[in-house]
Amino acid sequence: MDGFKKFLLRGNLVELAVAVVIGTAFGALVTALVSSFITPLIAAIGGKPDFASLYFTVNGSKFPYGIFLNALISFLIIAAVVYFLVVQPVAALLARMNRNKEATERDCPACLSEIPLKATRCKFCTTELATP
Repeated sequence: MDGFKKFLLRGNLVELAVAVVIGTAFGALVTALVSSFITPLIAAIGGKPDFASLYFTVNGSKFPYGIFLNALISFLIIAAVVYFLVVQPVAALLARMNRNKEATERDCPACLSEIPLKATRCKFCTTELATP
């Protein structure tokens, strides 16, 4: 039981659970925004009263493509928010943190593999190298 308790109370697991809950709530919020405001505006431009009720029929089978379009727009909004508010800032932060690091490796002139700066022979192609 102790091992299971340690597993459940690990920091990464708790952080992941919080992220899933927040992500689910955010997804529901964006879906509500899309279905309540964005797609009705698009439908009004197209002359339809409700975007979600758009469908076509084939041999009596109903294909509600408006629901799919709602989900697609929700996905695109969520993807844009994640990219612009999470991915880009983290990438910029990592680039800023790595900017001042000294190089510890160099490229071998013969095989272009990365080797330590102080190496006198390439570990991949065994070319003798001049010390820097």
